[in-house]
Amino acid sequence: MIRTDHGGLRCSFCLLTTRPGETAIDDPERVVSICADCLASCEALVASDPEQALPRPMQLKARLDRHVIGQERAKKQLAVAVYNHYKRSSLSNSDLELGKSNVLLIGPTGTGKTHLVRSLARLLDVPLHIGDATALTEAGYVGEDVESLLAGLLRAADDDLVRAQRGILYVDEIDKLAGRSGSSAHDGRDVGGEGVQQALLRLIEGSEVEVRIEGQGSKARKVTFDTSGVLVICGGAFVGLRELVERRLATRAMGFRSHQRANGPEPDPLFRVLPADLHQYGLIPEFTGRLPVLATLESLDEQALVAILTEPKGALVRQYQRLFRMDGLRLQFTAGALRAVARECLGEGTGARGLRAALERVLLEPMFDLPGRDDVEDVWITEGTVSGGLPAELRLRSETG
Repeated sequence: MIRTDHGGLRCSFCLLTTRPGETAIDDPERVVSICADCLASCEALVASDPEQALPRPMQLKARLDRHVIGQERAKKQLAVAVYNHYKRSSLSNSDLELGKSNVLLIGPTGTGKTHLVRSLARLLDVPLHIGDATALTEAGYVGEDVESLLAGLLRAADDDLVRAQRGILYVDEIDKLAGRSGSSAHDGRDVGGEGVQQALLRLIEGSEVEVRIEGQGSKARKVTFDTSGVLVICGGAFVGLRELVERRLATRAMGFRSHQRANGPEPDPLFRVLPADLHQYGLIPEFTGRLPVLATLESLDEQALVAILTEPKGALVRQYQRLFRMDGLRLQFTAGALRAVARECLGEGTGARGLRAALERVLLEPMFDLPGRDDVEDVWITEGTVSGGLPAELRLRSETG
């Protein structure tokens, strides 16, 4: 049995310490223990009924909590959407047909939209393809057509069509497809806007699509891809959408009820976004109608960014500590250093996306100078190292040790 220095249990399979209140199985002789994550994976492997292999929404969110910091409401919405989406397969022979639970993620850059989708696909063990809406154009124009998204999903499934048809397709920067407005609307064809939205409808709603798969040389083949089992998640920053929602809410709040605003802090208006707001932004009604789950991600503050650095299963601090440990070095961060890294990313407006780049800048000199040195034991990164340009503090090995 493996125990930590503070007496906690460590899973014998993933080697992660169980968190307070988390279920763990520990046999009487303390020979082996297993955490809730690994136990859920084992249950999925031995389940005889495919529906039993699908984690329940609460289980799925609990597993997402180990990989994604914050965004509680968005994780709940995704967990429910995924659970309902994959239950649809059990009604394939039923007279009642359920609609797809496709999702639209709304949030500023750096709030973790892509990371959330990646974590979800990894936990479900389904293929994932991430496409960029800005590269899509209407058929017949220079650029990628929407069928290329399905080709990418098929590649992610190692050309296993059955597995690809149960995968996740994430289309990022979907807000860039908002139709033109004003005088520019008639300046020419909007080949990368409303036309692409129309082309995506057939893919999102669930239908059979002919996909061209490029082979070696000039050879190519076509496959019929049924998208009814593909969970489609779209994401975008939607710059300017908050103002549209605030304008709508302000209009409705006029009159004797307007004093209620002073009773407490108002939640982010994006949490109250409606399809009508998205229509005004430039998405066509047919498109938003096929994305029924609207999940808004919160902007991350300093505390959340520090938690992202240290708490998730694959936290960046743990990754760099592992790299240093391979050279016989122990990497340590002070609390002030972590906060300084978070403030730097907030100041640059990069959010969680900029954390790795910030750590790379801070750790460049230690990673260059210290490998191969036998006299250094600990490398301390302080607030001065991050914000003041001071060198990392080194603790040398004891000559008597």
